[in-house]
Amino acid sequence: MTTTQVRAACPLDCPDTCALLVTVEDGVATAVKGDPDHPTTAGVLCTKVSRYTERTYHEDRLLYPLKRVGKKGEGKFERISWDEALDTIAARLKPIAERAPEAILPYSYCGTMGLIQGESMSSRFFNQIGASLLDRTICAMAGATGYKYTIGGSIGTDLEQFQNAKLLIIWGGNPIASNLHFWTRAQEAKRNGAKLIAIDPYRSLTAEKCHQHIALLPGTDAALALGMMHVLIKEDLLDHDYIAQYTLGFEELKQRAAEWTPERTAETCGITVEEVVEFARLYGNTARAGEPVAIRTNYGVQRVRGGGMAVRNIACLPALVGAWRHPAGGVQLSSSGSFPTNKPRLQRTDLLKKIPRTINMTTIGDDLLRPASPSFGPAVEAVIVYNSNPLAIAPDSDKVMRGFLREDLFTVVLEHFQTDTVDYADIVLPATTQLEHMDAHTSYGHLYMMANNAAIAPMGESKPNTEIFRLLAAKMGFDDPCFKESDDELAAQAFNAQDVRAMGFDWDALKQKGWQKLNMPAAPFAQGGFPTPSGKCEFYSAQMKADGLDPLPAYLPPYESVASNPELAARYPLAMISPPARNFLNSTFVNVKSLRSAEGEPHLDIHPEDSATRGIANGDMVRIFNDRGSFVAKARVTDKARAGLVVGLSVWWKKLATDGKNANEVTSQQLTDMGRAPTFYDTLVQVERVAA
Repeated sequence: MTTTQVRAACPLDCPDTCALLVTVEDGVATAVKGDPDHPTTAGVLCTKVSRYTERTYHEDRLLYPLKRVGKKGEGKFERISWDEALDTIAARLKPIAERAPEAILPYSYCGTMGLIQGESMSSRFFNQIGASLLDRTICAMAGATGYKYTIGGSIGTDLEQFQNAKLLIIWGGNPIASNLHFWTRAQEAKRNGAKLIAIDPYRSLTAEKCHQHIALLPGTDAALALGMMHVLIKEDLLDHDYIAQYTLGFEELKQRAAEWTPERTAETCGITVEEVVEFARLYGNTARAGEPVAIRTNYGVQRVRGGGMAVRNIACLPALVGAWRHPAGGVQLSSSGSFPTNKPRLQRTDLLKKIPRTINMTTIGDDLLRPASPSFGPAVEAVIVYNSNPLAIAPDSDKVMRGFLREDLFTVVLEHFQTDTVDYADIVLPATTQLEHMDAHTSYGHLYMMANNAAIAPMGESKPNTEIFRLLAAKMGFDDPCFKESDDELAAQAFNAQDVRAMGFDWDALKQKGWQKLNMPAAPFAQGGFPTPSGKCEFYSAQMKADGLDPLPAYLPPYESVASNPELAARYPLAMISPPARNFLNSTFVNVKSLRSAEGEPHLDIHPEDSATRGIANGDMVRIFNDRGSFVAKARVTDKARAGLVVGLSVWWKKLATDGKNANEVTSQQLTDMGRAPTFYDTLVQVERVAA
C-alpha cells in the first residue's frame, strides 16, 4: 500500500480557511486533518470539514453529465456524454450571445472560496461573451462597504493577537459555529483574565459562554454603537492624541453622538440604560488603562436595512479610544483586503467589449421574472449556476422557484450533488470537490496565502470548474490564448508580483509548504496610515456624502419594524433571524447524513411569552408566515430567543426539510442601505401552531 500526505486548504465560506493534511492510500483519501504546524489551524478542524471524505465519496455524488427528462423541478435526468452536454450548451448559448449577450447570466458565489475554481476561467468565459455581470453581494457587501468608508479597506486585527486582548467584544457572530479558531483564541484570552461580551439578539452557543450577553433587538446595532459614542465622549473616555492625529471629523461626530443618550439608545435597542452605560464605560476605561480592547464583528450585524451603517459605526469605536495602538486592539470584520490579489489578470476584464448590465444575485427572484424593457434590457434567457444553490439560499424563495420554472429559461448547473437548484436544471455538469483539484486561497479571517493540491483523481467523469469553462470556451469558438492556461498558470498569476516578491513568494514553493503569512505590521493602524482618501479613520466621510449617504454615523430602523411600518408590524409582530446552523455551512453539508442527523430537523426557537400567547408547546409543529410565504418547523420554547424574536437556524435544502420549504420563503429581496446586499434578518413574521 502506498500512503502519501497531501497539503490542502479548506475551500468553504468561513473565515478560518484551515490548512489541511489529506492522507491518501492507494489513490483513496482516507482522512482529512488540520495541519498542526499552521499557526491558526493548529491541527484542529470543525466537525464538518473533518468529515470531508464522507462528502467526497458520498453515494449521491454527481459523477456524469445529465440532461433533464422530466418537468422542471421534478429532478428527473438521464446520463449523457460530455460531448453531448457541451454541444447542447454551446448550441443554446451561441444564438443568444450573438443576438443579446446580456440575456446570459452567471450565478455563483462562495461554494468554493478558491481564486482559481471560483472566479477565474469562468469570468473569462462570461467576459468574452459579454454576459450580464453578477453583483455578488449576498453575504458581505453591506458590511464591507460601511467598513471601507470608515477604515479604507478590509484590514483589521490579526487573528493571532486576539488572545492578548483584555476586553473582547463578539458583535453579531457565533464563532463556536462559524469561526472556531477565533473562538480558541477568545478562550485563551478568557483564561488570561479577559472579559468576553457577546452582542446578539439570540443567546447563541457563543453568547452562553461569554461573561455578558447584550440581547438587543435585531437591526439596532448601529444605535448601540452611537450610544457607546455618547457615553465615551460625555465621560471623556477618549484618546485625544489618537483622535487628533489619526481621525477625521471628530467635532461633527461629537454633535451626532450627543443625540444618542443612553435612554434613547436603550429604548431603540430594547435593552436597559445600565447595559448601555456600563458597556461603554468598560470599553473606554479598559482602553484608558492601557489594555488592548478588541471587537470581532461578523456579518450577522449587516443583514438588515441599516447594516452597512451598523458596521461603519462599530468601526469608529477603536479610533475613539486609541485601541489601534495595540496589536491585540482594534476591530476585525474581514482580513481579505490585506491580500495582494490580481483579480483583473485572473478574470481578464479586458475581454469585455463594453460594460454589460449588472444583475444583483439577491434579487434573482424578481429578475428572472422580469420581461425585457428599455430600463432592464433583455429578459434573462440562460443561467449558468456554479458554486451556489440559489433555490435554497436566495431570499423570497417562491419567486426564485417561479423564475427557474420558466420553460423558456435554459439552465446549466455545475454541482457535486442534486441540490434544490439542480432539480430545475436542463443540463447538469459534475464538478470536482476540493480533494480532486488544485486551487489558491486567501482568507477573510487570517493573513496566510494558501495552496490546495489535488489529493486524488477526479471521481467518475467530474471535472474542475476551470476545465469545464475551458471546454465550453472551445465549443463556443473562443480562441484567445487565455482559455488554454492551466490551473498552475492561473495560480501563478493570482497575486500581484511586486507585492509578494518581497516576501519571497513563489507559487511552486507555496504548493510545497501549503501556506505563507503576509508581511503585515502587528498593529496595522497604530500610527494611522488608514487606506482612506484622507489617510485617517473617517468619522466624517466625504465619499459617503458624494454617494448620497449620511456622511456621519447614523441609525436606520429595519424596513420591517414598528418604527418603519407599524401596519405591517401589527400583522406580523415577531422579528425573525435565520443564522447558520452549527452542522451546516450555508447550504453545504445538509445532505451529509451524519451532520444532518446531528442537526436533527428544522427548528424554530421561540420565547416562552410568545409561545404562550399562541398556544404553542415545546415540540409542536408550527407554521411561520408572512405575505411572501411560509414554512413549517418544530418549536423549541426557550429564552435563548428574546421576547418578540424567533430564530430559525438555516439553511436547509428544501427537499430535506419538513414541508419542502425553508426560512427563505419569508425573507425579502429588499437591499441594504449601502453595498446592495440582502436583508435576511430584516423580516417580520407570525407563528401559529399546526394542527396535528
